[in-house]
Amino acid sequence: MTDDLGTPHLRFERRGPLGWCIIDRPASRNALTSRMYFGIRRAVDLVNRDADLHALVITGVGDVFCPGGDLRRDVQQADSAAAPVDIGELIGSDILPFNAIRQSRAPVVSAINGICQGGGLTIAMLSDIAVASERATFRGPELLRGITDTWYAQVMPAHIGVALTRDLMFTGRRLDAEEAVRHGLISRLAPHDGLEAAAEQAAREILQSAPEARMHFKRIVNAGYGLIDEATFASSLRGAEVREGMAAFAEKRSPDWVPEVYRTGGRL
Repeated sequence: MTDDLGTPHLRFERRGPLGWCIIDRPASRNALTSRMYFGIRRAVDLVNRDADLHALVITGVGDVFCPGGDLRRDVQQADSAAAPVDIGELIGSDILPFNAIRQSRAPVVSAINGICQGGGLTIAMLSDIAVASERATFRGPELLRGITDTWYAQVMPAHIGVALTRDLMFTGRRLDAEEAVRHGLISRLAPHDGLEAAAEQAAREILQSAPEARMHFKRIVNAGYGLIDEATFASSLRGAEVREGMAAFAEKRSPDWVPEVYRTGGRL
């Protein structure tokens, strides 16, 4: 395998025994295209297949880690921002990196440099260690878009409990980095300017443990997430609610399921 991740918006860098996957699409706030989702999955595979690499760090540029998928139809044309994407095509289960991260023998560390939501939050939760900048924020907006995200439904309660999961997902409200660590959504907090060093330190600490024993332990712990209902997720992405949710996002309005008196007059 080469170090090319199949898109100019992902960079793969070798830093000693660590591979770094850097989400680099600042003009679109690091929103992921289907190629980028697949490229992150490829980065996981690359590290696992290369004897010179022992762990993967995923991070972003600027003030955004990852907001999830790009919600525009034609992400190659800047003037298409108002056109909603076919979300089912964007995040099909054969493209997403989540299972690869969950099953990766090589440790995966997320260095969360800013906004973390959508697929970015799933990546953070599935990482072996997630280190957040003090400036990071966390949000699960899927239900505001009409998406039944079954990854969130299985993974998030294992981190923060059922009550807080319902609160965050039903309302789409944000947590700051300190709250996210306090509630157990992610595990470490670092000064913004020291984030990369803190992520490297986390990887170094993980790599002190025995690989075979660590992998078995990881497998048993991650089994606690249970079976992800990917069929329901896929069906949701093709449904009427997601079409309305995407249209509302593009048109910067509340979806039509919101009672009229509670509509904000802007994007949720």
